[in-house]
Amino acid sequence: MEATVKECAAIIRNAANIIVLTGAGISTESGIKDFRSRTGIYQMAPEYILSLDYFFQHPKEFYQFAFENLYHPNAIPNKGHEMIAKWEKQGRVTQIITQNIDGLHQKAGSNQGIEFHGTMKTASCLNCGKTYLTEEMVRRMNSREDFYVCDCCDADQKHDHFIKPDVVLFGDSGEWFTPSGFHSILNKIEQADCLLVLGTSLNVTPFSTFPHYRQEGVPLMIINKGHTPYDHHPSTFIIHESIGPTLDEINKTL
Repeated sequence: MEATVKECAAIIRNAANIIVLTGAGISTESGIKDFRSRTGIYQMAPEYILSLDYFFQHPKEFYQFAFENLYHPNAIPNKGHEMIAKWEKQGRVTQIITQNIDGLHQKAGSNQGIEFHGTMKTASCLNCGKTYLTEEMVRRMNSREDFYVCDCCDADQKHDHFIKPDVVLFGDSGEWFTPSGFHSILNKIEQADCLLVLGTSLNVTPFSTFPHYRQEGVPLMIINKGHTPYDHHPSTFIIHESIGPTLDEINKTL
């Protein structure tokens, strides 16, 4: 591992446009359960609970599941989030693209974050677009029956003004899943002089396709405890260790 840390430090030292891709593995170091591991959330409930169809058919049950498993207001950033925020302030990291919906990159002080799968921080009316903080949705759930129905607008059908968490569900679309959003991300990756992947197996599309779009010869550094489809690609550097301590070691070597 030591030689690879030195190699990664040398790459980061000379980089000025690092794009960081993060997945659940960076958040598990803050005590948040992931989705797809042996002990992940998907072992407790099938994926259909996190679908748009289930949300419309069973909004109360959906919110109950979401508040119990996806909402972590007391979680705090770990060393991994802090190192990325530090490198961003130093001008090394220019963009973070995360699969996570926990907001820990922002809590750590990062400003250049794209939340590819949305956020659990807010929810929005599907009709008028009014935004509700998730804390308010928790209070509404504890104080009224139809807490998930917006009371600031009118619609012919109740489900037309449901308040949905601002996360991308199965069968859903989000800001970055549009052609323009996707093109914007790929354009950033094509301009990167280093791609740093943290805590994701890179098995879930379309997020998993992003490393394909880096320019030939641009280093791909992956810090993830499990293997990824890119582990043996050219110009790829792999460290199968914890993210926070590894980034700390790399930072000490800079």
